[in-house]
Formats: sequence, C-alpha cells, structure tokens
Amino acid sequence: MPAERIAENLAYINWTVLTGLAFGTFGAVLVARLRTSATRGYLAFTAACAVGFGLLAWLSDASLPPRATGSAALDLPRLVGLGLFCALAAAYVVALVRRRRAPLLGGIALAAGLVTWLVASVDWAGGGVVASLLLFVQLVVLGAATGGVFAAMILGHWYLVTPKLPEAPLVLISRLLLGVLVVQLALFVAWAATGAGAPGAETSPGFGVLVGPWALFAWLRLIVGLAFPIAVSWAAVQTARSRSMESATGLLYINVGTIAAGTILAAGLYFGAGILV
Repeated sequence: MPAERIAENLAYINWTVLTGLAFGTFGAVLVARLRTSATRGYLAFTAACAVGFGLLAWLSDASLPPRATGSAALDLPRLVGLGLFCALAAAYVVALVRRRRAPLLGGIALAAGLVTWLVASVDWAGGGVVASLLLFVQLVVLGAATGGVFAAMILGHWYLVTPKLPEAPLVLISRLLLGVLVVQLALFVAWAATGAGAPGAETSPGFGVLVGPWALFAWLRLIVGLAFPIAVSWAAVQTARSRSMESATGLLYINVGTIAAGTILAAGLYFGAGILV
C-alpha cells in the first residue's frame, strides 16, 4: 500500500525534484557569482541548466492532477511564478554572458522561485499557516540540497578544463551543501520526534514514523538520503581542499544520486502520507 500511494503521487514528486533542481541550482550560481572566482562559462552554463529545469517544471505543472487539499484558484499563480522565474533566470544568463553581475536581477529571479514554493505550500498543505510553513521549509531545504549538489558536481567538472581555477569555489559550494544536509538531518529528527506533517498524516510523535507502515521509506530517507550524503560531502570538502578535484567530483557524482533519491523519498512520504522527514 505505501508504495502504491507514492506511485499515485509521482507527478508531485517529479514537480518537487524539478523545481528543486531549478531554484536550488540557480541559488548556488548566485552564491558562486557573488562569493567566489568561478568562471563566467561555468556560471552561465549552470544557470542555463537551471532555466531548463524550470521550463520542465513549468510544463509538468500544467498536468498535475488535482489534490484533495488543493485549490484550482492557486494553479495560475503557481504557473505564473514558475514562468517568471524562467524568464528572469534566462535574462540573468544573458547578463552573465555579457560579463555583468546583475545581482538584483538574480535576486528577483530567485525570489520568484521562492514565491512559487510558497504558493504550492499554501495550496497543498491543507492545514493552515503552520502546515503551509512546514511544507515550505521542506521544499526549500530539498531544493537547496538537490540543486546545490548538481551545481557542485558541474563545478567539479570545470576544473578539468580550467586547471588553474582556485579550489575556493568548490570548497565553498561543498561546505554549503554539507551544511544544508546537516540542517535536513536536524529537521528529520525534530519532525520525526514530534510527528510533524500534514493534517491526517499517518505518523505519531516519538519517532513513530520509524516503526509504522512507512518505516522502510523513512529509514531509506535517513540512511541513503541524509547520513550517507553527509559523510560523502565531508569527504568531498577534504579532497577539494587538497586539490584532488577528480576525487571530489567523483564523490559529488555519488551524492547527486543519493541526494536525489532522498528528495524523491521525502516528497513521496509527504504527498503519499503527509509525513515530513
């Protein structure tokens, strides 16, 4: 039954992964642009990838099945937010190609993504302000991890064609990724301990999610999607600091798969059972 419930919500899981890749990757580009010496080619290419993910999310949004807790009145604002992000992010790519910093343009584009997540949270949480805020936080941290690891993996590849690039950009992005994963682990513990989730969630306080009917998926989320990526991210930071860039990139490749799997599991648990992990 749990697996069937997750399968029934694949469209929402797909939307979560795509928006996470779009907004999270774009956020990583902004950080790299403002705080590091990452090359213009890397920044423009990675931002263009974020635009591509955003367009895929926009196309998938139009075909989302209705949810019992959803409201058709919020479908248009969500679509508009996604479309605005794509347009502004594309303009930011052009600005990068033209060697312009354009921090305001990038900030507004990222804000459009955050507003999209907020509208989706209000629409789908179905439990008032607190439930909407919890889902919004979940979407933000999932996006930061999923998009951040993608941006870090691409940056690792850039050292193969730009060997003189200092290690600081990859070290910073990898450290930020590690920090996001630690925050996710802390949220997992807090939410599992309190039984947080949507109204009617199939969980109970006191880590009931780890022993109930959804326990297998919760343990996979904890081990495969959080604990293991934290260890790998720490190793990626250490290898990047020692300029072992091929090793760091290989570790980040592993993390792309495990973090994406963790995002899929977290989204499946929420949309399938209302459980936050």
